[in-house]
Amino acid sequence: MRIFIAFEGSFEPFDVAADETVEAVKLMIKDFFHIPLSEHKHSRRSLELVYAGAALRNNWSLADVGISFCSTLKCFLKEEEKPTLYVFSAVTQETVPIVDSSLLGKKVSDLRTLVTLRCGFPVSVYCLRTPQGLEMFDCNSLKAYQIETGTTLRLDVWDGWKEFLMGCLLGQKLKVQRYLSQEGAILKYQKRVVLYLAAFRGNTELTEWALKQGAQPHEAVGVHPYRAWCHEALHADVTKCPIHAAAEAGHLLILKAFVNCSVLCLECKDAAGQTPLAIATRHGHRDCALYLLSKACSTVSFLKTSISMRIYIKIKQWVLRAQSQSVHKSQLCRAKVSGAKVGDTVLVDGFTKPKMTSKSWHKAGNRDLQSKLPPLKDQVTSRKPVQGLAASQRDTRGQVLTLPALVGTRRFSDSHRHEQEKQKQRRAAARAKERRVRTEYLPQVPLPPFSRVGYSHPSFYYATPSQDALLRSSFASFSEHSGRTPRENAVYCLAVASAFKEKRWLQQLGIARVLAKKSISNLTTQGLATCKNPPEMML
Repeated sequence: MRIFIAFEGSFEPFDVAADETVEAVKLMIKDFFHIPLSEHKHSRRSLELVYAGAALRNNWSLADVGISFCSTLKCFLKEEEKPTLYVFSAVTQETVPIVDSSLLGKKVSDLRTLVTLRCGFPVSVYCLRTPQGLEMFDCNSLKAYQIETGTTLRLDVWDGWKEFLMGCLLGQKLKVQRYLSQEGAILKYQKRVVLYLAAFRGNTELTEWALKQGAQPHEAVGVHPYRAWCHEALHADVTKCPIHAAAEAGHLLILKAFVNCSVLCLECKDAAGQTPLAIATRHGHRDCALYLLSKACSTVSFLKTSISMRIYIKIKQWVLRAQSQSVHKSQLCRAKVSGAKVGDTVLVDGFTKPKMTSKSWHKAGNRDLQSKLPPLKDQVTSRKPVQGLAASQRDTRGQVLTLPALVGTRRFSDSHRHEQEKQKQRRAAARAKERRVRTEYLPQVPLPPFSRVGYSHPSFYYATPSQDALLRSSFASFSEHSGRTPRENAVYCLAVASAFKEKRWLQQLGIARVLAKKSISNLTTQGLATCKNPPEMML
């Protein structure tokens, strides 16, 4: 079939086969236009084909993505920088690339600023470690740790915080409440972290809950109470507020909620002295910048006068400072002590045992207080012996029954313990895979537009017991070889097909069905061939 390639102002026809791969078409374009491609240590030049708004992958066939006769493909010469470093997150189990050619000559604090912009975690929540497990401190340079291009670092968080932070990223309010600390100072700090992550991720429900809990959008996240006395070693970004995170990410609804909560957010400045308006403008969020500008230029009306928003904010800040000073003066009997107190835990870099090793909530020594049951009272002593029973049968509480040792008990216990460990590993792998599907693919899956027209439901297909057993074995074989369950594979194919934005939803669904069918055809064709009447496969 004949297709057309548009490249740098030229429009040329190409005769290709319907089952030709994208990689073969790229080679034809490279030879026809004499395009020099290269791949160096720090950069790479490659060709990229775009059809219906989506970039085509090299292993795809043209017919799989709906490319038919006389279709037009756009070709671009793509020059991209290779990532300088990689950061593996112990919370999400994902590897984040960091691209910055001059990064290796900077300090660890500069690297942590870039990591925060990519993953959303406040700098006071995590630490970075070398591949050898050595903790990296902000005051040192990357050369001091012998970091080279392409090195994968590890991001570790506070012990017992993995589940809490994962709930914040996914916007699961109940999970966040489940893993909150019982200590008052840590609890306040966690609420500020929740509001910051909710603002970065754009989760309105979690933002509303955190605001109701007393967290303020113009209040800095600060540091963990264990680091209360380490002022000289703290990162500059500990003064960032949730309003700054919302402005960086460009979430307009979150910004509106924060400004409605407190107008002090408009003049809240970060460590570099930038307001949310300047941050939104620097990151190119036009809608957010226009909204903040309109609020900053508005006026506040009273009964007999009206003042500008900037003057109103100055007056409100002055009133709040006066109120705080009066409260401090009224509490003369109680000395104001900032930072840690006697008996509090204090962590000093390089001297104390690290508590940022990403241990789970249970391994960190926490216990669910609600799951504990009160001890049972011994009511047997208050009971009177029943008349007619023998003296030997009246009270048997003090007797200890000794049973003979079972043969092979240790072997049985070891095998049972080994089986339990295997089951725990399978459940942990399943949970990690489900988190990956939720974070990577589910937000990209498109939904059809709402329609009030009533359509009849499709007919149901039933399978005989033999067909059902055959399908189960086929799906098990598919999961074993591909690493994804059929449901995860369907979600993945829908997420891939959603990149074809110029096509309608039903056409995207058709592309997803073709991709899903092709991914399982090699594993299920042999098994279904033995069945006389195989059931129809529905995506």
